Amino acid sequence: MNRWRLSWTGFPEAMAMGLWVNGKFRNHTGKAENMRRITRTFSSSNSPEITEREQKNRRIARRAAAEGIVLLKNEGILPLSPEKAVALYGAGAGKTVKGGTGSGDVNEREAVSIFQGLKDAGFHITSESWIRDYDQRYQRARMAWKQEILEESGGTDTTEFFQIYSSHAFHMPEGRRIEKVELENINTAIYVISRIAGENADRFTECGDYYLSEQEKEDLHILCTECGNVIVILNAGGQIDVKELEDCPQIKAVLFIGEPGMEGGHALADILTGHVVPCGKLTDTWAKAYEDFPNADSFSHQNGNTVSENYQEGIYTGYRYFDSFGVEPLYPFGFGLSYTAFDIRCDRIEADSETVSLEVTVKNIGKVFSGKEVIQVYCACPQEGLTKEAKRLCSFAKTKELRPGESQSMTVSFPAKAVVSYNMEKSAWVAEAGRYILQIGNSSRDLTPVGVLNVEKEAIIEKVAHICPLQVELQEITPEKEALKQYVNGLQKQAEEEKLPVIPFGPQAKILRRRPVNEYGRQAAELVEKLTTEELIAMVIGEISKGQSSVLGAAGVKVPGSAGETSSILDEKWDVPGVSMADGLAGLRLIKRYSYDPDTEKVYGAGISHALEGGFFADDGEEEGAEVRYQYCTAIPVGTVLAQTWNLPLLEEVGKAIAVEMQEFKVSWWLAPGMNIHRNPFCGRNFEYYSEDPPISGMMAASITKGVQSVPGVGTVIKHFACNNQEDNRKGSDSILSERALREIYLRGFEIAVRTSQPMAIMTSYNLINGVHAANSLDLCTTAAREEWDFQGIIMTDWTTTYADGGSIPWKCAAAGNDLIMPGCTGDFENIRQALKSGELKEEKLRECVRRIITVLYQTLEFEDCRSYPG
Repeated sequence: MNRWRLSWTGFPEAMAMGLWVNGKFRNHTGKAENMRRITRTFSSSNSPEITEREQKNRRIARRAAAEGIVLLKNEGILPLSPEKAVALYGAGAGKTVKGGTGSGDVNEREAVSIFQGLKDAGFHITSESWIRDYDQRYQRARMAWKQEILEESGGTDTTEFFQIYSSHAFHMPEGRRIEKVELENINTAIYVISRIAGENADRFTECGDYYLSEQEKEDLHILCTECGNVIVILNAGGQIDVKELEDCPQIKAVLFIGEPGMEGGHALADILTGHVVPCGKLTDTWAKAYEDFPNADSFSHQNGNTVSENYQEGIYTGYRYFDSFGVEPLYPFGFGLSYTAFDIRCDRIEADSETVSLEVTVKNIGKVFSGKEVIQVYCACPQEGLTKEAKRLCSFAKTKELRPGESQSMTVSFPAKAVVSYNMEKSAWVAEAGRYILQIGNSSRDLTPVGVLNVEKEAIIEKVAHICPLQVELQEITPEKEALKQYVNGLQKQAEEEKLPVIPFGPQAKILRRRPVNEYGRQAAELVEKLTTEELIAMVIGEISKGQSSVLGAAGVKVPGSAGETSSILDEKWDVPGVSMADGLAGLRLIKRYSYDPDTEKVYGAGISHALEGGFFADDGEEEGAEVRYQYCTAIPVGTVLAQTWNLPLLEEVGKAIAVEMQEFKVSWWLAPGMNIHRNPFCGRNFEYYSEDPPISGMMAASITKGVQSVPGVGTVIKHFACNNQEDNRKGSDSILSERALREIYLRGFEIAVRTSQPMAIMTSYNLINGVHAANSLDLCTTAAREEWDFQGIIMTDWTTTYADGGSIPWKCAAAGNDLIMPGCTGDFENIRQALKSGELKEEKLRECVRRIITVLYQTLEFEDCRSYPG
């Protein structure tokens, strides 16, 4: 292995500060005690051979994809015998969409298509000629798309390239017409409907996007006419309109595989053959018609206004809206079919001032297949005070694989805060007096009341400060309160008739127990007191000395293709190096191969054109005589598919798998998981996020974080904090919402993740919240995250939010408690310097930011004694 030595392209900021003199930093004294630096070596491999780590992680990715597939319809056709001859059509048959585009992409070694997965499982595919023809059409369309982007941007080395690339999503071409003669003697056909989406652009009510295209309708018509049995596979990052699929009698099965990662083809084959029994559940409500969503007409570009986004639905997102307003969904939240059936019984309920626990027994009552079931616990809250949703998810758990006739007893618990509401007048989380009806089942519309929590008198369990006040008037929709009362009263009456247990429940105010300052924090505090003002300024800005500010998404130098690094200004003087961070919501997004000249120490093939789409936009080859290096990463399923597993231990395992790669490639921070709410199905980045519901988002993010941070020296960066629920005009959109909606829906998942897993970092979002950019929000970064939730890590900006088109003010980031500006630009230095001079920014605030940064840096893999975070 070669010692890694950085080839710097210049350090203008250090020179301007007077810190860089004659090729070195001056004043080399006072290095931190007890902190032993590692000797950095090349993290990549010089061998193209498949590694044991790759094989192991692919197996984990395959299991996660299979458990995240949701069976929406099955009229006896599934499972299939792998010896069966099937006709396979559709854009995603041979070109299966593994994940979204942009920063959420992953450059894996290879991805298994549905076509390849079925062939490997033993299926005889009768339509290979159609698939080969489609492959040629696809390649021509890709090359035309590439040429369009290069011409419009002026090349891959321009500042406009990423913006144009991300806002010009590739649209999969239509295949040739399916001929009837191809279907002679074929009674089973599989049709794959695929969609591509990514950051910086929302989706549309168009054919070929939310709606089926005319070609897709024609294809399905031919298949349904000529074949007796049609199976439809939905290979898309988010919802599409599938009402007509449900109404067609020849379509016997529908499966939503989402974007299943690099092992998607094998995972689907596992489900179709019954090797894995479907156990995924939806984490979103699927509507019968798009117009059924409460913000259908006003979301993003739908009303022509992408500047002001009024969250007029308040707390009524997803099933909370559908159930409270009496709107019938096509597929309810939490829904998913199996090849077997289960009985769920609640045996006992216990409650104290902090926790409610249900002892539940699940039995596989099927005769043939083993399988897993998801227990879902909901609560219908009293409606005498604040108007609330009809029901809310409180907790969930997934069984092991149960054989026919086998049972499993489990305890499902949730904190008292899961059933309380935020009272804006009292600025407090309040448990109102009344009866709270607990229900269990396997979807939000298939529930049975099992007990009652009785709160005798109102209790304030947490008093908090007001945050993010509305700057303009907002009219929120409200359900008919009398109808909600009747619903809850009906459940209460049923509970009385069935003599369900009534459990006294007296939630009490919870005292926040702040984590003590650890050894790293103490050493960081000592070091920060010795730093000059100019060193402090440099530390809150990403490493721009190596040209990082000129690109977006491939700004790293230590790890080619990584998203960026923290400043190395303290490296020689204080032994505090910069650390690397990597994009990729579905795995690490690094350049999968590049070359390195050990004589000149120069890296070739490490630009953004190599980082995007597996190097599709790159034209330059490897340098003659240079050593080729490889960084093959695992493309796991996207966030929505992971959440559809409803399997928290599995997500921890996925997190550990990614952490092993982080250690191998010397990446300290993974810019994931994404956990914004699916407020509307048209958000272009929904695939990265988990759900329409906060508990799912928070618990999934916490599990991923626990898995990653169980491995020493690495951590997650949960994002985007907060209300990043649309992509059109994402840097200028103002999310206008009530404090109650903000706290109960859009911050709640982040709160759960922080309180239960303490991620190393949080990334703020681009958008404004009630007129203030998230990166400049003291209410978000300090009041909520640190003072209320006791967040101990660092907070960083999303990339380029302090650029001219970003809207965030650099000095206000530090003043708000947003510690790190990424990737940084030269203007950030002068802006912060002038704010210190004018007194707008206090130096104590700047030192606090740097103290937090160094505290976390000391716990990364750049140091020998790093251990699992938090220490």
